[in-house]
Order: sequence, then C-alpha cells, then structure tokens
Amino acid sequence: MKSFYDFNTSSPQERQERNKLYPELAKFHIALREELSEEEYNEFYNSEKEAIKPHMLNNTTTTRQWIQI
Repeated sequence: MKSFYDFNTSSPQERQERNKLYPELAKFHIALREELSEEEYNEFYNSEKEAIKPHMLNNTTTTRQWIQI
C-alpha cells in the first residue's frame, strides 16, 4: 500500500485517492498549508517524505579471521 507521500500530488485522481485513504493526515496537511508559507510547507512535506523512506544501512562486511597468538 502506498504511503501518504507516495501519491502524485499533481494528479487530482491520486490526490482524491490519497485523501480517501488518509483522511486525518489530509486534514492535517490542509491546515498546515493554511498556516505555513508555501516554502515552509514544502520543506516540511519533503522532510516528512524523506523521513519515511527506508534507509539502507551501510553493511560493512567484516571478514572473519583467526586470531593467532
């Protein structure tokens, strides 16, 4: 299932689907848009979108070695 931030906000159909799936979050974002400037809202939206992305951890593969004394 898509997250709130995976929908294309340029598409009215996708916005409608997003708002149907996430009504409370949609209301929250509508209220935020009214309170913040466009730049502030876009920064918030993008930071939230980035925060939910799964992050790959740097898997540093360690080679097992025998310790010789």
